[in-house]
Amino acid sequence: MRASRLVSLLLLLQHRGRMTASEIAEALEVSVRTVYRDLEALGAAGVPVYTEAGRNGGCQLIDGYRTRLTGLTRKEAEALFVAGVPGPAGELGLGTVLGAAQLKLLAALPKELADRAALAAGRFHLDAPGWFRSPRNEPFLAEIAAAVWDDRRIDVRYRHPASTAAASRRLDPFGLVCKAGVWYLIARRDGELRTYRVSRIQEVAVLDESFERPADFDLARFWDETVANYEALVPPVDVVLRVTPRGFDELRWIGRQFGRALREHEELPDGWTRCVVAFDSIDEAYNDILRLGAHAQVVEPTDLRERIAQTAHAVTELYATA
Repeated sequence: MRASRLVSLLLLLQHRGRMTASEIAEALEVSVRTVYRDLEALGAAGVPVYTEAGRNGGCQLIDGYRTRLTGLTRKEAEALFVAGVPGPAGELGLGTVLGAAQLKLLAALPKELADRAALAAGRFHLDAPGWFRSPRNEPFLAEIAAAVWDDRRIDVRYRHPASTAAASRRLDPFGLVCKAGVWYLIARRDGELRTYRVSRIQEVAVLDESFERPADFDLARFWDETVANYEALVPPVDVVLRVTPRGFDELRWIGRQFGRALREHEELPDGWTRCVVAFDSIDEAYNDILRLGAHAQVVEPTDLRERIAQTAHAVTELYATA
């Protein structure tokens, strides 16, 4: 355990440069006393690490010191190659860069770890988009990613879901997040951080003007808070259904594909099954349940039941007149 932590400490200093003992302790989730003991252990092992006291002091490696990745465990090496998702990297314009980085990593690893990493890459492949969906439906994603890298302001034409027309926006692009195959842009506008769905951006112009991001901005933390706030404001909609055996199989398939939660189910004497399913919204429930046709019947909520009944009636009339 300590050997792994020492490697983490070494790579942390190599990546970030000078850090205080408190910052290291927070990053590694250990005490400050443990940090100092680990620094002494690194020094005793020949690693050129030193500390400076005072207001502007800290812990750091001697300038120019780099270490090869010989401290990786077998599982860590395998995980790195499984985590290198080719789809999202390609969408960001980094497909060839990812490939080159993986080759360099293989060259730096001992032969045993390199062989295991190559096996992992040959056994696991992550394909984020759903079936029959284009893996690239955001034509401006690469341009936006370049602006994110270079801290360059952008002018965009963005269509809000509640509007039929696009509006002009000047944004400071802080970061991009890929959730369930959908890209979101985290950007500052008028001093406030906001979230934009990249597929709704219709035009992009990268400006020569740069911006400064707050030193304490943490993209992962911001996104986690955004997701938590959204889910708190928009609670799931529980729908009670009666489904045939075929409808139940289809319902479970939809749940696996799109993340719908089957809260409970009970087989009924007539061969149907009573289910309670959580959907993100009424519209989402409407679209999914229509796929089941006559193999599903909405019990509650009443407004969804009536909406589907009206649609079924309209379809019946359409085909009767045809």
